[in-house]
Amino acid sequence: MPSPAIAALDAAGLPYRVIRHGPVRSLAEAARARGVAVPDVVKTIVVRRGADDHLFVLTPGDRVISWPKLRALLGVARMSMPDAEAARAATGYERGTITPFGSTTAWPVVADERLRGREITLGAGEHGVAVAVDADAAISALAATVADVTDPEPAN
Repeated sequence: MPSPAIAALDAAGLPYRVIRHGPVRSLAEAARARGVAVPDVVKTIVVRRGADDHLFVLTPGDRVISWPKLRALLGVARMSMPDAEAARAATGYERGTITPFGSTTAWPVVADERLRGREITLGAGEHGVAVAVDADAAISALAATVADVTDPEPAN
């Protein structure tokens, strides 16, 4: 039986490729294991707008959410990132496996504009498994809002 993420991709008719790579400890390690560049490892971030009101933000692996840009886009003053248990309750997925595909609730999706025109990899709902998919097809299937909502990853 496929995971909810794979079942949702199938139901959407999206072509995808499953990548099984086992445990990884960092985004850079995930990129190496998947055979892709760091920006093509897309992070699915769960953002809480209010009580039982969440959304997914898809960001390239080398970028982080720009809270001012996201707040301006959504017209809200406050947002937060739920803890691991709240994120699981909102999506049905553990942190590190979260994807908008097959989430227990179809929360709205915001995709950073830099994802367009490339093949990306997303979590597939279980640890050590990802899917490679055409970003534009995924954005369309998710009815995602596309906007500039990220900043470069800060230097360490």
